Amino acid sequence: MAASSKATVVLKAVKKIAIQFSPFESNVRSTREFLAMVGSEKARSTNMNCEVVTTVKHDKSEPVVDITYLDGDRLVMKGAKLTSTEMLSAFQSQCTSKDPQAKTAAKK
Repeated sequence: MAASSKATVVLKAVKKIAIQFSPFESNVRSTREFLAMVGSEKARSTNMNCEVVTTVKHDKSEPVVDITYLDGDRLVMKGAKLTSTEMLSAFQSQCTSKDPQAKTAAKK
């Protein structure tokens, strides 16, 4: 989870994050690490209205992260083929493009 030390997760532009995975599959690590990052107390404090929902399945299904933004846009990531750093990078770039204050902070 080295990615969590590099970047601060900001949930200002996010309405809901739905994460589903089967915990005993070998390809679930990155999804669980992403969940730990967005579910941390520090990240959650950036938007108290952001709903983080975790669904644990036991059907050998592919791990999926489904993010709904305040403007209605969605980002769906399939965690089996991505690292947690790649997932966080895609998530943060979407958040930055939707939040003008984040853009100015990122430039500093």
